[in-house]
Amino acid sequence: MSSECSTEGTVRKIASFDDAARFHGHVCPGLTIGYIAAKTAIEKLGTERDIDEELVTIVENDACGVDAVQVLTGCTIGKGNLIYQDHAKQVFTFIRRDDEKAIRISLRSSFNIDDIDPEVIKLRPKVMSDTATEEEKKEYMDRMDGISHTMRNIPAEEMFDIRFVDVKIPQKARIFNSLKCAKCNEMMAESRARVQNGEYVCIPCYEEYTRGW
Repeated sequence: MSSECSTEGTVRKIASFDDAARFHGHVCPGLTIGYIAAKTAIEKLGTERDIDEELVTIVENDACGVDAVQVLTGCTIGKGNLIYQDHAKQVFTFIRRDDEKAIRISLRSSFNIDDIDPEVIKLRPKVMSDTATEEEKKEYMDRMDGISHTMRNIPAEEMFDIRFVDVKIPQKARIFNSLKCAKCNEMMAESRARVQNGEYVCIPCYEEYTRGW
Protein backbone atom coordinates (compact mmCIF):
# COMPACT_ATOMS: atom_id res chain seq x y z
CA MET A 1 0.00 0.00 0.00
CA SER A 2 1.34 3.42 -0.92
CA SER A 3 1.49 6.37 1.44
CA GLU A 4 0.57 9.93 0.59
CA CYS A 5 2.18 13.28 1.19
CA SER A 6 0.86 16.74 0.53
CA THR A 7 3.05 19.29 -1.24
CA GLU A 8 1.69 22.75 -2.10
CA GLY A 9 -1.87 21.46 -1.96
CA THR A 10 -1.22 18.44 -4.18
CA VAL A 11 -1.56 14.93 -2.77
CA ARG A 12 1.23 12.67 -4.02
CA LYS A 13 1.35 8.92 -3.65
CA ILE A 14 4.58 7.31 -2.50
CA ALA A 15 5.27 3.58 -2.61
CA SER A 16 5.21 2.00 0.82
CA PHE A 17 8.05 0.39 2.71
CA ASP A 18 6.27 -2.94 2.24
CA ASP A 19 6.48 -2.40 -1.53
CA ALA A 20 10.22 -1.88 -1.24
CA ALA A 21 10.66 -4.89 1.05
CA ARG A 22 8.77 -7.16 -1.35
CA PHE A 23 10.96 -6.04 -4.22
CA HIS A 24 14.16 -6.43 -2.20
CA GLY A 25 13.20 -9.73 -0.59
CA HIS A 26 13.70 -8.91 3.09
CA VAL A 27 13.70 -6.10 5.64
CA CYS A 28 17.03 -4.65 6.74
CA PRO A 29 18.47 -1.31 7.88
CA GLY A 30 20.21 -0.82 4.52
CA LEU A 31 16.92 -1.01 2.64
CA THR A 32 15.43 1.38 5.19
CA ILE A 33 18.18 3.94 4.57
CA GLY A 34 17.35 4.02 0.86
CA TYR A 35 13.62 4.14 1.56
CA ILE A 36 13.87 7.11 3.90
CA ALA A 37 16.26 8.95 1.59
CA ALA A 38 14.00 8.48 -1.45
CA LYS A 39 10.80 9.32 0.45
CA THR A 40 12.42 12.48 1.81
CA ALA A 41 13.60 13.52 -1.65
CA ILE A 42 10.18 13.01 -3.23
CA GLU A 43 8.54 15.08 -0.51
CA LYS A 44 11.07 17.92 -0.58
CA LEU A 45 11.26 18.07 -4.39
CA GLY A 46 7.47 17.96 -4.63
CA THR A 47 7.62 15.32 -7.32
CA GLU A 48 6.14 11.92 -8.12
CA ARG A 49 7.42 8.53 -9.21
CA ASP A 50 9.28 8.78 -12.49
CA ILE A 51 7.70 7.57 -15.73
CA ASP A 52 10.09 8.69 -18.46
CA GLU A 53 13.26 10.23 -17.03
CA GLU A 54 11.61 13.25 -15.37
CA LEU A 55 13.73 12.31 -12.37
CA VAL A 56 17.39 11.34 -12.16
CA THR A 57 18.95 9.65 -9.15
CA ILE A 58 22.67 9.35 -8.51
CA VAL A 59 23.54 6.62 -5.99
CA GLU A 60 27.04 6.34 -4.56
CA ASN A 61 26.77 2.71 -3.44
CA ASP A 62 25.41 -0.60 -4.68
CA ALA A 63 23.91 -1.65 -1.33
CA CYS A 64 20.40 -2.67 -0.27
CA GLY A 65 19.03 0.87 -0.18
CA VAL A 66 19.31 1.25 -3.95
CA ASP A 67 16.43 -1.21 -4.36
CA ALA A 68 14.18 1.04 -2.29
CA VAL A 69 15.29 4.04 -4.33
CA GLN A 70 14.22 2.27 -7.53
CA VAL A 71 10.81 1.33 -6.13
CA LEU A 72 9.99 4.80 -4.80
CA THR A 73 11.47 7.00 -7.53
CA GLY A 74 11.02 4.79 -10.59
CA CYS A 75 14.60 5.58 -11.59
CA THR A 76 16.31 2.50 -13.02
CA ILE A 77 19.47 1.53 -14.84
CA GLY A 78 17.37 0.27 -17.73
CA LYS A 79 15.83 3.72 -18.29
CA GLY A 80 19.19 5.37 -17.88
CA ASN A 81 18.17 7.67 -15.04
CA LEU A 82 19.70 5.71 -12.18
CA ILE A 83 23.38 6.66 -12.19
CA TYR A 84 25.72 4.47 -10.13
CA GLN A 85 28.97 5.89 -8.78
CA ASP A 86 31.23 3.41 -7.00
CA HIS A 87 32.10 5.54 -3.97
CA ALA A 88 30.86 3.12 -1.26
CA LYS A 89 29.05 6.00 0.45
CA GLN A 90 25.47 6.17 1.71
CA VAL A 91 24.84 9.25 -0.39
CA PHE A 92 21.95 9.84 -2.79
CA THR A 93 21.31 12.78 -5.11
CA PHE A 94 17.86 13.27 -6.62
CA ILE A 95 17.33 15.64 -9.55
CA ARG A 96 14.16 17.03 -11.12
CA ARG A 97 14.88 17.66 -14.79
CA ASP A 98 12.25 20.31 -15.53
CA ASP A 99 13.75 22.95 -13.26
CA GLU A 100 17.11 21.30 -12.41
CA LYS A 101 16.23 21.28 -8.72
CA ALA A 102 18.42 18.75 -6.90
CA ILE A 103 18.74 17.47 -3.36
CA ARG A 104 21.67 15.58 -1.87
CA ILE A 105 20.98 13.25 1.04
CA SER A 106 23.89 11.70 2.92
CA LEU A 107 23.85 9.47 5.99
CA ARG A 108 25.25 11.25 9.04
CA SER A 109 28.47 9.84 10.50
CA SER A 110 26.84 10.02 13.92
CA PHE A 111 24.10 7.58 12.94
CA ASN A 112 24.77 3.94 13.87
CA ILE A 113 22.20 1.15 13.83
CA ASP A 114 24.04 -0.59 16.68
CA ASP A 115 23.04 2.30 18.92
CA ILE A 116 19.39 1.41 18.30
CA ASP A 117 19.84 -2.22 19.35
CA PRO A 118 23.30 -3.10 20.74
CA GLU A 119 22.35 -6.80 20.94
CA VAL A 120 22.88 -7.16 17.18
CA ILE A 121 26.63 -6.71 17.76
CA LYS A 122 26.72 -10.15 19.40
CA LEU A 123 24.62 -11.86 16.76
CA ARG A 124 26.03 -10.31 13.58
CA PRO A 125 29.38 -12.22 13.48
CA LYS A 126 27.59 -15.55 13.90
CA VAL A 127 25.01 -14.79 11.24
CA MET A 128 27.58 -13.45 8.78
CA SER A 129 29.86 -16.48 9.27
CA ASP A 130 26.90 -18.88 9.01
CA THR A 131 27.60 -20.32 12.46
CA ALA A 132 24.40 -19.02 14.07
CA THR A 133 21.72 -21.43 15.23
CA GLU A 134 18.23 -21.21 13.73
CA GLU A 135 17.06 -19.46 16.88
CA GLU A 136 19.88 -16.92 16.64
CA LYS A 137 19.12 -16.30 12.97
CA LYS A 138 15.47 -15.66 13.78
CA GLU A 139 16.39 -13.36 16.64
CA TYR A 140 18.77 -11.47 14.37
CA MET A 141 16.11 -10.95 11.68
CA ASP A 142 13.56 -9.92 14.31
CA ARG A 143 16.01 -7.35 15.64
CA MET A 144 16.66 -6.10 12.08
CA ASP A 145 12.92 -5.61 11.69
CA GLY A 146 12.85 -3.72 14.97
CA ILE A 147 15.75 -1.48 13.98
CA SER A 148 14.09 -0.75 10.64
CA HIS A 149 10.82 0.14 12.37
CA THR A 150 12.61 2.50 14.74
CA MET A 151 14.49 4.14 11.86
CA ARG A 152 11.25 4.83 10.03
CA ASN A 153 10.01 6.75 13.07
CA ILE A 154 13.13 8.92 13.41
CA PRO A 155 13.01 12.35 11.71
CA ALA A 156 15.01 12.14 8.49
CA GLU A 157 17.01 15.19 9.54
CA GLU A 158 18.43 13.23 12.49
CA MET A 159 19.71 10.48 10.20
CA PHE A 160 20.81 12.47 7.16
CA ASP A 161 22.46 15.67 6.05
CA ILE A 162 19.91 17.04 3.58
CA ARG A 163 20.68 19.97 1.30
CA PHE A 164 19.70 21.37 -2.05
CA VAL A 165 22.64 21.45 -4.46
CA ASP A 166 23.63 22.59 -7.94
CA VAL A 167 24.58 19.63 -10.12
CA LYS A 168 25.31 18.93 -13.75
CA ILE A 169 22.26 17.16 -15.13
CA PRO A 170 23.17 13.87 -16.83
CA GLN A 171 22.04 13.53 -20.44
CA LYS A 172 18.99 11.45 -21.19
CA ALA A 173 19.61 7.87 -22.26
CA ARG A 174 20.41 7.43 -25.97
CA ILE A 175 19.89 4.54 -28.36
CA PHE A 176 22.99 3.64 -30.36
CA ASN A 177 23.51 1.58 -33.50
CA SER A 178 24.65 -2.00 -32.96
CA LEU A 179 27.86 -3.55 -34.22
CA LYS A 180 28.97 -7.17 -34.30
CA CYS A 181 32.14 -8.06 -32.43
CA ALA A 182 34.74 -9.49 -34.81
CA LYS A 183 35.82 -12.05 -32.19
CA CYS A 184 32.73 -13.39 -30.40
CA ASN A 185 30.16 -12.30 -33.03
CA GLU A 186 27.87 -10.87 -30.34
CA MET A 187 26.18 -7.52 -30.88
CA MET A 188 27.20 -4.39 -28.96
CA ALA A 189 26.36 -0.70 -28.88
CA GLU A 190 28.73 1.22 -31.12
CA SER A 191 29.40 3.71 -28.31
CA ARG A 192 31.19 0.96 -26.36
CA ALA A 193 33.05 -0.70 -29.20
CA ARG A 194 36.84 -0.94 -29.27
CA VAL A 195 39.05 -1.08 -32.34
CA GLN A 196 41.71 -3.77 -32.50
CA ASN A 197 43.71 -4.69 -35.58
CA GLY A 198 41.33 -2.61 -37.65
CA GLU A 199 38.22 -4.47 -36.44
CA TYR A 200 35.46 -3.63 -33.99
CA VAL A 201 35.53 -5.76 -30.84
CA CYS A 202 33.53 -5.71 -27.60
CA ILE A 203 35.03 -4.77 -24.25
CA PRO A 204 35.40 -8.37 -22.96
CA CYS A 205 37.20 -9.40 -26.17
CA TYR A 206 39.43 -6.35 -26.29
CA GLU A 207 43.03 -7.04 -25.35
CA GLU A 208 44.16 -3.93 -23.56
CA TYR A 209 47.67 -2.73 -24.20
CA THR A 210 49.49 -1.27 -21.25
CA ARG A 211 53.08 -0.56 -20.25
CA GLY A 212 52.30 -0.12 -16.58
CA TRP A 213 50.82 3.36 -16.60
